[in-house]
Amino acid sequence: MINPKDFFSIEEKLLIESAIAEAELNTSGEIRVHLDKKCNKDVLDCATDAFALLKMHKTKERNGVMFYLAINQRKFAILGDVGINNKVPADFWDNVRDLVLSHFKQNNFALGLKEGILLAGQKLKEHFPYKTDDKNELSNSISM
Repeated sequence: MINPKDFFSIEEKLLIESAIAEAELNTSGEIRVHLDKKCNKDVLDCATDAFALLKMHKTKERNGVMFYLAINQRKFAILGDVGINNKVPADFWDNVRDLVLSHFKQNNFALGLKEGILLAGQKLKEHFPYKTDDKNELSNSISM
């Protein structure tokens, strides 16, 4: 069983965390990547649990987005909070998921996450532009 700490190289972690910082640069939205060893139920339920554990639902504008991976079972989900979900088209997260999975299928996990994060960031910027009093409410580091 792969330990989440060992899933990404240092360079890949930096690529992902830099993508989060870049995506959040022009928005009040918050993006997190969370890795679990396994998920023994529906992947969206696991993502919802991690979302709550990381207090992502406590952002001021309810505009958090989580990229969730259960690495040993190859399960993946994207979860947006109510604020962003009320603004994006119904198929938006499916499109982001498909982009990310196209990279995952080639074992390019970090690149897939980077592309998905940047796409989510564009939509967050559109609906939740940066304001001068915005602060980074959640860490950009990968949680496990």
